[in-house]
Amino acid sequence: MTLLADVVTASRDLTDTRSRSEKVAILAELLGRLDASEVGVAVGFLAGVPRQGRIGVGYSTIYGIERASAREASLSIEELDRAIAEVQAATGSGSAAKRKQILGDLVARATDQEADFVKRLFTGELRQGALAGLMVDAIGKAAGVSAEHARRALMLSGDLSRTAEIALTQGEDGLRAVGFEIFRPVLPMLASSAASVPEAVGGFGRSSVEWKLDGIRIQIHRRDDEVRIYTRNLNDITPVLPGIVAAVRALPVNQAVFDGEALWMGAHGPAAFQDTVSRIDSEAPPEGIVTFLFDLLHLEGYDLLDNPLEERSARLEEIAPHLKIPSATTSDSGTAQRVLEDALAVGHEGIVVKDAASLYSAGRRGKAWRKVKPVRTYDLVVLGAEWGHGRRRGWLSNLHLGARDPSTGDFVMVGKTFKGLTDELLEWQTKELLAREAGRQGIAVLVRPALVVEIALDGVQSSTRYSGGVALRFARVKRYRPDKSAGEADTIDDLRALLGP
Repeated sequence: MTLLADVVTASRDLTDTRSRSEKVAILAELLGRLDASEVGVAVGFLAGVPRQGRIGVGYSTIYGIERASAREASLSIEELDRAIAEVQAATGSGSAAKRKQILGDLVARATDQEADFVKRLFTGELRQGALAGLMVDAIGKAAGVSAEHARRALMLSGDLSRTAEIALTQGEDGLRAVGFEIFRPVLPMLASSAASVPEAVGGFGRSSVEWKLDGIRIQIHRRDDEVRIYTRNLNDITPVLPGIVAAVRALPVNQAVFDGEALWMGAHGPAAFQDTVSRIDSEAPPEGIVTFLFDLLHLEGYDLLDNPLEERSARLEEIAPHLKIPSATTSDSGTAQRVLEDALAVGHEGIVVKDAASLYSAGRRGKAWRKVKPVRTYDLVVLGAEWGHGRRRGWLSNLHLGARDPSTGDFVMVGKTFKGLTDELLEWQTKELLAREAGRQGIAVLVRPALVVEIALDGVQSSTRYSGGVALRFARVKRYRPDKSAGEADTIDDLRALLGP
């Protein structure tokens, strides 16, 4: 029986180091001494996702529990797993009281550090960096198997906990036995960023340069007339995309797996990401949601993951030319630049430059696929910041960002970010923000709107959460602008303009 305290200690150690190799060593050491029945559970905890998935307990519920903490650690991994299962199973009349009782008993048995871990696990706030790419390397190290075999098994199964169990109980033979199966989605291959077209194209002999769409990443499986559609998180969304089902059924194939995007096309061109999500969430009609395909992973009984991209693309062109995303295969940066300009001209967000010789591989964002998007930066005002945890404990980290409202002169909150902050910048901003403190609200320090910060972002989306009606997407700090006053910050109208007509 392994104590939860061991997992909590490992989690804390992960946040205290930046070294990838040290993180892997911490995880591998823990995994290597777990009982077989505990491996999958512990991996889920460390990755911030219990094996039960989303539990459905709100922030106010778990943080509203006031119980004295235990002085000594006694709670085991399996006991926490069992409590999570009981909470999830509590439904119907009287379920709220039952859940509160289970959570209260759990918190009462936990030490202060364990209680903090449990609360963040329930609310999805565990950010200790034990993501899939890092964890799979630790699994390989703990099991004494190739990380490459573990990574491939994870890609094909889509189940991190199960991959860990197989590696530690069945070894490399068990991992090799994990194969491609129709209607079991594989983890998607991801792209890293490139600063420019020449940088992206220059890394490859030949490149497939494709439009980058701001839609929903989908993986489509077909066997005869049965079609299923999965998101990048491997969730089945087939019922809400009947138009895509029909489009794939019309293709001249019996068995295939495609990688692509679902995108809502409005009257003025491609819709914003949140509009596509909204249409899908409201069970979109067949018309409007458009199918774009850019890869072929399986065809008529043959897996194509280990075939070069150029070959996969050619076969996709043969069977679905009308659905294939616009692209060009080239080694010339000028040609690639024209593809980017064409994509931007019709309202898409950039291009993805792919090594034409690359195989299909999920996991960490590698360099075989490189996305190029125009970088948008805006000067915003800091309205507050939240105290960090883990290795950022003692520093003000998560920034509350505001845009200027020219009609009132006030500042309207448009989002938060903790990305792009170095230790030096964290130390500086903590000092500067505390000097401008205007009040406290929970873990947040509210400040006078005086500091201007340059923020890079991928765009904005409509928001009912913020009074300005927009929220930043993938915001990160570029630098502070002490040379600018708050009155020179960009306006809420500048950000609203990104929503389009």
